[in-house]
Amino acid sequence: MLIPFLQCCARMPLAGLHFFGAGLGWLVYALSPTWRRRCRENLRASGVCAGDADCRRLVHATVAESGKSITELCKVWFGRDDEIAQLVSCDDWAVVETAQRAGKGVIFLTPHLGCFEISALYGAQRLPLTVLYRPPKRAALETIMQAGRAHGRITLAPATLKGVRLLYKALQRGEAIGVLPDQAPGVGEGEWADFFGRPAYTMTLVTRLQQTTGAAVIMAFAERLPRGRGYHLHLQTVTGPLDPSAMNRAVEAIVRTCPAQYLWGYNRYKVPAGAEPPPAVIR
Repeated sequence: MLIPFLQCCARMPLAGLHFFGAGLGWLVYALSPTWRRRCRENLRASGVCAGDADCRRLVHATVAESGKSITELCKVWFGRDDEIAQLVSCDDWAVVETAQRAGKGVIFLTPHLGCFEISALYGAQRLPLTVLYRPPKRAALETIMQAGRAHGRITLAPATLKGVRLLYKALQRGEAIGVLPDQAPGVGEGEWADFFGRPAYTMTLVTRLQQTTGAAVIMAFAERLPRGRGYHLHLQTVTGPLDPSAMNRAVEAIVRTCPAQYLWGYNRYKVPAGAEPPPAVIR
C-alpha cells in the first residue's frame, strides 16, 4: 500500500515536496531530543560555524534541508525516469569520462550531503553502477528501498561479503561503484580517524578497493537548489592514496562548500558494538 502512495506523491512538484519536507524536519526536531541534541552538537563541534549566530542559522537551515531529503525521495525514487534528467544539471561529467578511459573502474564517493540518492540515479542513466547499501532492519523498508532504486543500470550490493564481492567484480570490469564514505561501518570494517576534529570510526573498504584495483575516485555531491529548481551535480576527482584519514578530509572539504545540506543529525561518531572506544587523540 505504501509504494502506490509514494508513487502518487511523486506527481507533486518538487517545490511542494520540499515545502512539506521542511515542515517535517522541524517536526522531528521538536519531537526528538536525541536528534536535536546530536544535530546541534555535531554542527557546533565541526568548526564550520563562524560564531554562535552563524551556528544558529546553520542549525535552522540543516533542520529544513534534512526534512527535504526525506520527502524528495517520493519523486527521486518513484518519479518517471525522464524526470531525473530534467531535475539534474551537471557541468563536470567530463571528469567521469576521463576516469573511464583508464579502464580500471570508478569509485563514486557520495557523502550524506544534498540529495545523494539522485547522484546515483543520474550516473546510472549513463553507465553501469553498483551501489553499496546497508539493508534496513525492517524488511518492508528494504522492499521500498529496492523498488525506488531500481532505475537505469543500478545494481544494489548489500553491505555484506557478497556485496563487497560485487563491488570488486564491477571494478574489475572497468565499471563504476557508489559508496557512502561517511557511513559508520560495523566492527572490524573500519578504523578510527579524525572527522571534523573528533574521532570517527571510518570504513577501510574504499582504501582496499582503490589499492587492489587502481580505480579512480570521484567525489559526487548533488546540491539541492532553492525553490524546487532541482539539483546541481558536482563531481571532483580525488587524487592520491585514500586511507581513512585522507577520505575524511576529502569529505570535510566538500561539506564545507554547503554545510547546511549535510546530515549533521546522523550518528557519525557512534562506537560500533564490540569495537574498542576511540583513542583520546587522533593525529
